[in-house]
Amino acid sequence: MTTLERPAVGGRERLALGVLLTANFTLAVDFSLLNVALPAIGADVGFSLGNLQWISTSFALCAAGFTLLFGRVADLFGRRRLFLAGILLLGLSSLAGGLADTPWVLLVARVAQGLATAAVTPAALSLMTTSFPEGPVRDRVLGLNGALMAAGFTTGAVLGGVLADLLSWRWAFFINVAVAVAVLAVGPAVLAESRPERRTGLDLPGAVTVTAALLALVYGLTQAGERSWGSPHAYGALLAGAVLLAAFWQIEKRVAQPLVPVRVLRRRTVRWGNLAGMLAFATETSLVFLLTLYLQEVLGYSPLAAGLSFAVLGAGTVLGGILGPKAIAAFGGRNALVGGFLVQAAATLPLVFLGDRPWWIAVLLVATFTGGVANLVVIVGFMVTATSGLPDDEQGLATGLATMSQQVGITMGIPVMSAIATARIHALGDQAAHTVLSGVSTAVAVNTAVCVAAAVLLAVFLRRPGGTGATRPLPA
Repeated sequence: MTTLERPAVGGRERLALGVLLTANFTLAVDFSLLNVALPAIGADVGFSLGNLQWISTSFALCAAGFTLLFGRVADLFGRRRLFLAGILLLGLSSLAGGLADTPWVLLVARVAQGLATAAVTPAALSLMTTSFPEGPVRDRVLGLNGALMAAGFTTGAVLGGVLADLLSWRWAFFINVAVAVAVLAVGPAVLAESRPERRTGLDLPGAVTVTAALLALVYGLTQAGERSWGSPHAYGALLAGAVLLAAFWQIEKRVAQPLVPVRVLRRRTVRWGNLAGMLAFATETSLVFLLTLYLQEVLGYSPLAAGLSFAVLGAGTVLGGILGPKAIAAFGGRNALVGGFLVQAAATLPLVFLGDRPWWIAVLLVATFTGGVANLVVIVGFMVTATSGLPDDEQGLATGLATMSQQVGITMGIPVMSAIATARIHALGDQAAHTVLSGVSTAVAVNTAVCVAAAVLLAVFLRRPGGTGATRPLPA
């Protein structure tokens, strides 16, 4: 915690921050921890190959679908209360998952883990943003959080392979139990409650509509990845999600106490900041997926060796989390976002030309390290931008929106890039090393283009009238 300014942060605040960062890091690890171990889990618990994807999908549906609702609940009923309740649910559900010996028990545990993630993540973020005022200290706190969360995704991929090979996939659940016990032992003593003096009502029609919309969208994205974009399960769910979002917008314009006030959604910092976050997570997580295919199908790496290859990316994300606040202070939030996306694009571009020679791993390591640094600068900029300029009683909403953007980005990136790579592979004929390489290269080129497009959009739309961008919040 040496990056925090000593006069502004006391010992209790540092301990509270440590509790919140530990919880968020653990939840980030959970997103990728089980992926490598899915075949072993299916064999032990009794999942058929066709149903194996529900171990991941059930978690992703709840983690993304309920996060906006829980973010607002944290504003209304207490962020500390929701955070600790979510951690308790995480511990209990992880214990049930680690002990599961039938598919339905494991799926119930994964649903509960997703709900715990949807509750804990926005509550923890809003506790951070309300505990530290806007400025360099909050930027550094969000930088640490972004670095640890991004490192957590990489750590999960590596740790999942290690646990599956050396111990058992069940330890992927039991680790959460130990973390939950530690957080519940320390958290109540160091976390201060944060909620408004006057409690307003919860917009139930808006809450039901937006939750159903997010569930439909995430389900459609996961089905597109599992089946195809032409599957009725995919486009039907995506269409339903779009209709429900339109209905949600109409509800929010009419109710007296909306779940998401329209004036908040009209703020440029909220709109464009969250778009930046969604694209940052979509591009980087999908790139890891594409490079995993390359390492295993083209270079012949084992799953564990492929996972370990991303340790360099993890180091880059940690460095990016440290540099992010400094970039925002030096160049302004908008310029940090634009520059981060451009550097990420420049780092991703060489990966378009990957070949089947073993020495290409050196290019991959340098590119992923550089891209990881840049991606975390964007993520820190996104968190700062999307939560700035809003009062404390709306920080749960702001962090709920930010968490939703993160979750949807993670869910969206892989199906989109997988569809691009698969289409190219099928166009070339049967799956083989050279066709996989071509498919990966095509998708990586699209990934690079998305980064450039994001930079252009943010440069044009996220700015002061007549200005060049700012460190502190932009006007609505």
